[in-house]
Amino acid sequence: MPAVASLQADEQRFSADYLIETPLEPAHVAEVMAGEQSCGTFVRVAGETDQLRQRARAEVLSVDEIESVAEPSLPNAWQQRQHIGGPYRRARIRISFPVANVGPNLPTLAATVAGNLFDLGEVTGLRLLDVKLPAAYRRQFDLPRQGIAGTRTLTGVADAPLLGTIIKPNVGLSAEETAELVGRLCEAGVDFIKDDEVCANPAHAPLKERVQAVMRRVRAYQDRSGRRVMIAFNITDDLDAMRRHAELVEREGGSCVMVGLNWCGFSAVQSLRRSTPLALHGHRNGFGMMSREPLLGMSFAAYQTMWRLAGVDHLHVHGLNGKFSEFNDEVVASARACLSPMADGDAVMPVFSNAQWAGTVRPTFDAIHSSDVIFLSGGGILAHPDGAAAGVVSLRQAWDAARSGVTVNDYAKDAPELRRALEFFGPRLK
Repeated sequence: MPAVASLQADEQRFSADYLIETPLEPAHVAEVMAGEQSCGTFVRVAGETDQLRQRARAEVLSVDEIESVAEPSLPNAWQQRQHIGGPYRRARIRISFPVANVGPNLPTLAATVAGNLFDLGEVTGLRLLDVKLPAAYRRQFDLPRQGIAGTRTLTGVADAPLLGTIIKPNVGLSAEETAELVGRLCEAGVDFIKDDEVCANPAHAPLKERVQAVMRRVRAYQDRSGRRVMIAFNITDDLDAMRRHAELVEREGGSCVMVGLNWCGFSAVQSLRRSTPLALHGHRNGFGMMSREPLLGMSFAAYQTMWRLAGVDHLHVHGLNGKFSEFNDEVVASARACLSPMADGDAVMPVFSNAQWAGTVRPTFDAIHSSDVIFLSGGGILAHPDGAAAGVVSLRQAWDAARSGVTVNDYAKDAPELRRALEFFGPRLK
């Protein structure tokens, strides 16, 4: 990997975009942010020479004021002590940082673009919108070991979406009961099966027993059918345990493990990436606490940038018209971000889930114009009135219709599984 000193001039800085709210002059606050996250503090200190500031200080690239509001989005004790009130001005700002300040250090990169910025007294709202890295700098971090191409190779699915489901109920099934369910799902024709995020290594179904029992069924099914089904075992744990779990999955012939990203952290996931060739299925549960308040936290664009640097191969983006709080345009933007390369070959597969069924396929495809997705459907498969196999077929038919430009209703005229799905789920999910 190239050293920072060898980078071209336009590759020696990266940038971050923010939305801020403040009762002060936004341009002044932007300068405070730049200083706070590089070589400055609230006053110039000993050793902070002009030469040092020129070399290491972050730079404000733009400040675009957009609106003012009468009330602050968040409480602020510093402003109360200073007797500062509204109106509260909102602005989008872009700040550029020297690569040399950070190097290929993911936790420090995260601390640089976020860190104490959320605590600044000058702001009553701050949100990290995006992080843009030069391709050469991005390549100094971990790349996906499998990514889109590798995932397709491991599953044998050449160009269609990977259709899958989640093992439910997520708590209560024994290892053998889980394996029996996986066997039925394989026979139903799915490409991908994953654990639920809250089922990792429970006493009633220890991970070792579950992996061994499940993989016996998966190997037997592959021997009979020639089809390779990818199982994303939830190995979320401490780092040493996750490495052991991944080695177990690999020994048993598995191809994928799932990690709860927010609870394991950047360093653990990076270390896991470097120790296993398995596909890393990144589950974002907990992301809502970072994203739901419009003037706090971070957008998925920034979030996925940093997790891709940890080397994940798949990232959850929720789903259209789903059961969670996100608007459809947020889901679409998240999927597009995953599919947009930051450097050659580093795109990751977006994972659509939550209340997905044949009826959400066409809007999904029309929005992203790609089949490089993992499309998970629980009830849309398992609750199909004609059984799980018909549920899988209904999804394939819906994707075939979407990619062919045929309306789902027209395609359903000669596709009984799809027609039954529309009749059964349609009235319930309006």
